[in-house]
Amino acid sequence: MLNITNTEHFGLARKIVANMTSESWKNIPHVGYNYEADVTDLLTELKKINLGRSAEDKITVNTLMLKVIAEGLKAAPAMNAHIDYNSFLVRGRIDTFEEINISIPMIMPDGHMMTVNVRGFEKMNLDEITDKVNDVRRRMENTILDEAMYEISFANTINELKKGCILKALGRLFGAKTGKHKIRLLTGEEKRKYHSMSSNDRLTGYDIEQGTVTVSNLGSLDRSLTGNVTLLEIIPPQVAAFGIGAIQDKVTCATDSCGIKSADFRKILPICIAFDHRALDFGDVIPFTKRCNEIFENPRIIHSWIDNKKTERKFKEA
Repeated sequence: MLNITNTEHFGLARKIVANMTSESWKNIPHVGYNYEADVTDLLTELKKINLGRSAEDKITVNTLMLKVIAEGLKAAPAMNAHIDYNSFLVRGRIDTFEEINISIPMIMPDGHMMTVNVRGFEKMNLDEITDKVNDVRRRMENTILDEAMYEISFANTINELKKGCILKALGRLFGAKTGKHKIRLLTGEEKRKYHSMSSNDRLTGYDIEQGTVTVSNLGSLDRSLTGNVTLLEIIPPQVAAFGIGAIQDKVTCATDSCGIKSADFRKILPICIAFDHRALDFGDVIPFTKRCNEIFENPRIIHSWIDNKKTERKFKEA
């Protein structure tokens, strides 16, 4: 007989993750493609941009890759979409969006994971993305995860009722309100005080609603990671997700102007592109990879993605 060292019942956040990922793998025919980005020259240009910047204003690799992915999605708008599919009637609809709202899994101060919807990537430059992510992290410090997640969970339950999924909705309510699995939320004065806090100072349900696409950066958790993300779940109703690994030194084949090949050491960033085969074929992804290749081969373009006025102000203040 095995000796159990610890038993922990699912909290609200883990319940939501378990439910959504189970639905993902049960209903979505996933396709995964491992794209290897040569970021050697891109990193050189990033160092130039960060010269003289303070620690809080530095553009991180994560920020830069979020921008690159957003630029790729502009070239491949079919990937920035939601799907509505009825398998019984074999009917479906795909809604493509102008706005690029990226769901980004982030680590909270208490160590729990929260997926935050950062909106407006289609129009943000690198400095604006940096400021937005820093602001999310600031508000995250004042956020109680279950309180924020409950807003989304309750809305999802109401939506299931509207769709006629009464048993599913009742099952959720029963699972959340009874026994050892009961979700314990704030009550009384603690609840009033927390919810009276401005949404400018904490995250709410609005901040964790579904984005149009998900980008998960595993490399930011451990820069020593080797290998590739082979596949990751697509969170419905999204049709695509991206899993970024850690930058690795790899030997590649270089060809000079005379056609002579030689070995070359390069910085390679592995990116898993997962897509829903009900909504997309691989041809829909090609414009994305082509646009990314253009950026990696002509990395000076990233200098046009910074706020020059902000940089000038910073240097004047210094």
